[in-house]
Amino acid sequence: MNLTTREKAAYGLGAVGKDMVYCIVSGFLMYYYNTVLGISATFVGVLFMVARALDAVNDPFMGIIVEKTNTRMGKFRPWLLIGTVLSAISLYGMYAVPRSLTGTPLLIYASAAYILWGTTYTLMDIPYWSMIPAISQNGKDRENISVIARSCAGFGFAIPTALTMVLVPVLGKGDERTGFQVFAGMISIFFIVAISITVMNVKEKTKPQLHSPRIKEMFQALFRNDQALAVVITIVIFNASIYLTSQLAVYFFKYDIGNSALYGIFGTVGGATQILSMTLLPIFRKKWDRKKIFTGAILTAIFGYGILFTLGTLKISNLVFLCIAAVIIYFGFGLATVLTTVFLADSVDYGEWKTKQRSESVIFSMQTFVVQLASAFSALIAGVGIDLIKLDINAPAQTASTLQGMRFFMIIIPMVGLLLSILFFRRKYKLSEETMGQILTELKDREEQ
Repeated sequence: MNLTTREKAAYGLGAVGKDMVYCIVSGFLMYYYNTVLGISATFVGVLFMVARALDAVNDPFMGIIVEKTNTRMGKFRPWLLIGTVLSAISLYGMYAVPRSLTGTPLLIYASAAYILWGTTYTLMDIPYWSMIPAISQNGKDRENISVIARSCAGFGFAIPTALTMVLVPVLGKGDERTGFQVFAGMISIFFIVAISITVMNVKEKTKPQLHSPRIKEMFQALFRNDQALAVVITIVIFNASIYLTSQLAVYFFKYDIGNSALYGIFGTVGGATQILSMTLLPIFRKKWDRKKIFTGAILTAIFGYGILFTLGTLKISNLVFLCIAAVIIYFGFGLATVLTTVFLADSVDYGEWKTKQRSESVIFSMQTFVVQLASAFSALIAGVGIDLIKLDINAPAQTASTLQGMRFFMIIIPMVGLLLSILFFRRKYKLSEETMGQILTELKDREEQ
């Protein structure tokens, strides 16, 4: 049974809400903690890494908990709803730091709030992406819903990117601290509404497992799935590269370009291009297979990074040229992002074919974990990097060496990371479309026996 338009729209709306949340955390929390609250950038980077290390335990176990859940609502939707409400509350608390807190109490509050948010976000993110293989067994349907979800996620991510540095001063009446708090509250409310619509309209269609595997069995099945691990490692390298840029972008536009509001325009153009590229995937698929498109997408993004680096080196801050770089970079990002989700969904079928154990949530919990891990690595590098290049937020202008260092961390390192991701993927990922067709046929034959 194919997915209805209503189901696709409801699933996509959930992606908008959750990625608005993820954007305001991954793209602006370091700036908020460091520049607004005055916390050391290195401390923030270490905090982000420690929190993600805790998720190394939380994420896989959350996937196992979801696999063992069996309710009238299914195994995904209860956790999706619970996690959303708790994550929304945590998000608001993270940006509503009491002004009376300073010194050690401030560090404790900031640390606890961030760790709590990461844990609660995991509760909803794992079931959300794990639903893709469960709501449809049709390969074309999965590809379409992945495109829709990733496109909507890109749109959701673009909204805070475009509006945060514009709305925060307005909402706070010149006070960034108040502005961030109000904006985070608005996003939290929308987040709850969006996911509630997803929960009410999208249901899993696959039959529940009659055998609930033990934790040991599930980890064994996961690590025997070499193709899932290949995709997961690729996602780590790819996302760490992207997030390093997003962590430093607001600093780049504020201190190098000289206008933080331009980041909103850059992000809006890039976000729109990312969504466009995702919607064009079916057209590209008529001529090229997924692996070739993925390779081309990564190389396109690297080329865009090269343009951005050239503009920075030559001191060219022309908005038109910056937007051209954004179009090229995000066009590649969009295609690559949606394809990693498709590859991971295919690895679920591969794992069932190879191990006779179907564990959507365990495999997709790895995606959530590695995305957070990638974000943590990028935050650690960004935080330490900000201190290493001696960025002075109170100085009227940054030194030439500081700006050069910023471009190195924001552009050159991500370029190297993207190149490594595609080299690793092409060597390790072996599931061609012909192979997947054979696997799905064999799985169907097993069900009929």
